[in-house]
Amino acid sequence: MLQHIEAFYDAVPRAGARVERVGPLTLFVREGVGWPYYARPSPGTGPITADDVAAVRRRQVELGVPQALEWVADLAPTLAGAAQRAGLVVRHCPLLVLSGAPVATDVAATLRVLSGGEPDLAVAEAVAHVGFGAGIGTRVGPAGPVERDAAALAGDPAPIERLRAALADGSAARAVADDAALGPVAVGGYQHALGVAEIVGVATLPALRRRGLAAAVTARLAELASERGLTTVFLSAQDDDVARVYERIGFTRIGTAGLAEPA
Repeated sequence: MLQHIEAFYDAVPRAGARVERVGPLTLFVREGVGWPYYARPSPGTGPITADDVAAVRRRQVELGVPQALEWVADLAPTLAGAAQRAGLVVRHCPLLVLSGAPVATDVAATLRVLSGGEPDLAVAEAVAHVGFGAGIGTRVGPAGPVERDAAALAGDPAPIERLRAALADGSAARAVADDAALGPVAVGGYQHALGVAEIVGVATLPALRRRGLAAAVTARLAELASERGLTTVFLSAQDDDVARVYERIGFTRIGTAGLAEPA
């Protein structure tokens, strides 16, 4: 299963990126606008040194892209130490795979799969902007629908139009939890390649946390991936506490994802 996920991590950026080999590392350089990609170990590579990481960092600086690496830690055990010796901060995140059908979560919200034609798509995307931008991790905070709506109004419309096209052609997926009075309050999505779906970007408005909304959105996305013929569904959790939330809906920890970036 880890090898299957490794192949996914190598495949999923290739649709929108140029590939450069820098020693034993592969650097994905996005072509056009959009979220920048990362460097990661090339498939089948051997031990990685601090000099290898320093070389890819220099290339990332030349290109003006983030100095970031992502990898399956279990399959590249030398990379964490090499990244640290090269001056990067390394984080280890639990890697979990869905085992069987997801366990439905009973919440006081309506779950909805978004299409490209949704009139409130920008509002739904703003949930993630507010949730991740609060700077308080997964804790409860004051930001809620007011901040969400302000972010939606101030946002660049171009990414929303690109997302509409991706939702329409099935290359992306989004699901939201709607409060009857407040509208979208939690959101998430998945990206896919090689029959594998990675659930990403699950966020809840800070003022609406601790209500099971993130778990419910995750379960619905897992169902959707299965409905669309994707046979493996996985995610990486921020930490062990978040991992336990996903374990309650049917995910099982199988390894560790490594992430490295400057302090």
